[in-house]
Amino acid sequence: MANADIRVKRIYDPVEDGDGKRILIDRLWPRGMSKERAALDAWMPDIGPSHALRKWYAHRPERWSAFCERYREELASRNELLQELMDAAEEGPLTLLFSAKNRDRNQAVVVRQLLQERCDSR
Repeated sequence: MANADIRVKRIYDPVEDGDGKRILIDRLWPRGMSKERAALDAWMPDIGPSHALRKWYAHRPERWSAFCERYREELASRNELLQELMDAAEEGPLTLLFSAKNRDRNQAVVVRQLLQERCDSR
């Protein structure tokens, strides 16, 4: 399943036809977002970074590399959840939703990269 269509998008961005399956991967529900407006297919809070890791990272750019490493270590014990995301990606476009302001440095970017690596190794 090389070339899976896995996208990363802020939950506050408008819903688009090409989003495919929309899955929120934040541990906390996004502020000010109604369930109707979110238009989710699923919410997977347990795949989000632990509270301790989120608090430590605090979106500080100098901690990004270490955050990625630590988060990947956490994800290593969440194979069942990652497999659910892989299965969703096999069915068509998959959009991983996050609420962080930074579009380039957030947990969805890490999860997408990990899923793409798994797809490429199949």
